[in-house]
Amino acid sequence: MKTKNLIFDLDGTLWDSRATIIKIWNEVLGKHQLIKKALKPEDMDQYMGLLAHDIVKDIIPGISDLQTKEILSEIVAEENKTLHLQGGILYDGVENTLKNLANTYSLFIVSNCQDGYIESFLDYYQFNDLFVDFESHGRTQKPKSENIKLLMERNQLSTDDSVYIGDTQTDYDSANSNQLPFIFCKYGFGKLTDPLYEPEILTFSQLEFYISSDTK
Repeated sequence: MKTKNLIFDLDGTLWDSRATIIKIWNEVLGKHQLIKKALKPEDMDQYMGLLAHDIVKDIIPGISDLQTKEILSEIVAEENKTLHLQGGILYDGVENTLKNLANTYSLFIVSNCQDGYIESFLDYYQFNDLFVDFESHGRTQKPKSENIKLLMERNQLSTDDSVYIGDTQTDYDSANSNQLPFIFCKYGFGKLTDPLYEPEILTFSQLEFYISSDTK
């Protein structure tokens, strides 16, 4: 495979935003008396990469669709504003590796996040010039597999020279449904049903060496 296009997941792949967003979730859910005790950052591990609607439904069993929509509206607005100002935590090697990769490859992001979340990531770290395009569930209301397809069609990407890079089973399944090669970020939040899956990277900086050797 001659890789030219790198499509990234965001949470658990490029950064960890839990410490920033958990405060917002606790504030909003606490204000509406929907949780008995504050959520901890590690409580969000199982939810990272999932749709926000599904996360709220799981944290608060029995909540109505209408209240879920209202709660999410508050959370999303505050998350985008706060992340734009405070950011999250980049994984080791992300900044330098992305800058190096952008000299040779076309970089993209497809995430299950809300509209404005990827923009906050790009603006806070001044990464806008590194990425060609991105897509999110919040903007299209479509699942990740369809958003990958949309982005690939929009940018005329081929499965022969593109790869998706993520940290969850959903990422793998979404790439697979598009016949897209997948690189697993083992340092992230998720696990794959196949514990022996290859290729995988243990740190983000390993991606540069993996991709460069792959294209020779």
